[in-house]
Amino acid sequence: MTLDTPRIDSKSVGNPLRYRRLEELEEGLDALPRGPWDRGRERPDRVRLEADAGIPGDAWGRQQGRAITAMEFDVAELIANGQPLALFGDNFYLTLDLSTDNLPAGSRVRVGGAVLEVTAMPHNGCRKFRARFGADALQFVSKTELRHRNLRGIYMRTVEGGEIAPGDPAEVIARALLPASDAKPLS
Repeated sequence: MTLDTPRIDSKSVGNPLRYRRLEELEEGLDALPRGPWDRGRERPDRVRLEADAGIPGDAWGRQQGRAITAMEFDVAELIANGQPLALFGDNFYLTLDLSTDNLPAGSRVRVGGAVLEVTAMPHNGCRKFRARFGADALQFVSKTELRHRNLRGIYMRTVEGGEIAPGDPAEVIARALLPASDAKPLS
């Protein structure tokens, strides 16, 4: 951490001058390239993950059944609008498509030396998210027609421990099948 990096904690709020309007977020999302389906990169600090454990000392691991949170990097940058990504409070920022079409619950991703599994627990925005990015951002990540994109991110659990460092590849190694009720008809 450098001296100019702001300290982010549970009471941190965002800069209202940086909040994007819902229309700007929707237009920005349309302009973003979709993340790759099979291989991408992640952007955390170097960390060692252990099986069935969250990030050492992380609040998500204590509160969410040892969960790890991941968000798509480009979407995080769009919503943050120049604010530090640390405001999200997520563990990882992946350049990988995190939609349920690509990564349904049960799918596995190798990130660096660890294997993570997507959980079924939804990752939704909350009052902290609203305080950091605005009401329109919360509405944006909660829109029913965009929910499958997992714009707020996903929860994962560690199934094989290993070390992860910035820029490590993220590779889908097993893609779970969507339940029949969620499957999209072929056109």
